[in-house]
Amino acid sequence: MRRFRLDLKDGETSGIAFGDPVRPVDVLFLHATGFNAICYQSILEPLGGRMHAAALDMRGHGRSRLPANPRKLKSWNKFRDDVIQALEKLAPEGAVLGGHSMGATVALLVAGKRPDLVKGLVLVDPVLLPRAALRIYNIPLLNMTIPKSALAKGALKRRRTFGSPAEAADQLRGRGAFKTWRAPFLDDYVVDGVLRQDDGAFALSCTPEWESAVFSAHRYRPWSALRKLKKKRIPIILLQAEKESTAGSDLDQRVHDIRPDAAVTKVPGTTHFVPMERPYVVRDALKMLYEAMIEGHKLVDYVGAVRRTIDDSVGIMD
Repeated sequence: MRRFRLDLKDGETSGIAFGDPVRPVDVLFLHATGFNAICYQSILEPLGGRMHAAALDMRGHGRSRLPANPRKLKSWNKFRDDVIQALEKLAPEGAVLGGHSMGATVALLVAGKRPDLVKGLVLVDPVLLPRAALRIYNIPLLNMTIPKSALAKGALKRRRTFGSPAEAADQLRGRGAFKTWRAPFLDDYVVDGVLRQDDGAFALSCTPEWESAVFSAHRYRPWSALRKLKKKRIPIILLQAEKESTAGSDLDQRVHDIRPDAAVTKVPGTTHFVPMERPYVVRDALKMLYEAMIEGHKLVDYVGAVRRTIDDSVGIMD
């Protein structure tokens, strides 16, 4: 594993990478709310022998030093714009962009705004709220009256300091969101998720206040971003959790109404934490789109995917 730091317009962020550091990044992965790049290293490390694979610490997470004032965060578009800046430096000709949860949604937002920087999308249980809910969030001032969600309230109650990263792992193991995680994801998470502070204590690198703000900052338009990709032949693999999905039970219908060629599948036996429960599924999807990118394919067949239509003009086959 190789760490790197990246200068953006208003500060510096960080990431991890595997593979040839001389070539541009081929695959970039974006983490979920509250997590960090190194949390997903066991998925990316095996890819390093064939490609330059990287993951980014987003604003307010991991070792990022970008300003993160919870009171000023209104939209995930802030993360979108950070990732666009990162891609312009890491992969100016474009890369396969993957992400989990918030990271998947941000990846979609990036593709909608800068499709030239995205050669493929692997979206792992993205946060795709119904259009009606997003319309309310996007009405100026009205969104300020919406009560905090249970997730946002719960984030504010998180224990924020620990004696060490090892103590944090012991306290979190088998509990709450972490109860279904395979090894070594929790131990990897705490490496950059619980950092030493100036006073010598260890604290969450993503503060409870910032995590809560992220859970409430829904002034963005992922469905509009997907519609902008309607005529862009960027291959899309969408991996949905079988249970407790943040994308809704009708996801495949909603996505296929816009992109009937998208490969959408529910991963059996998974909750929202698909990467931590079935890491090989996520890795295979990233590898597949990387191979499609280098071979020049615009569409892919993915085992278990459901497509609504067959379009002979572009060679989609079920």
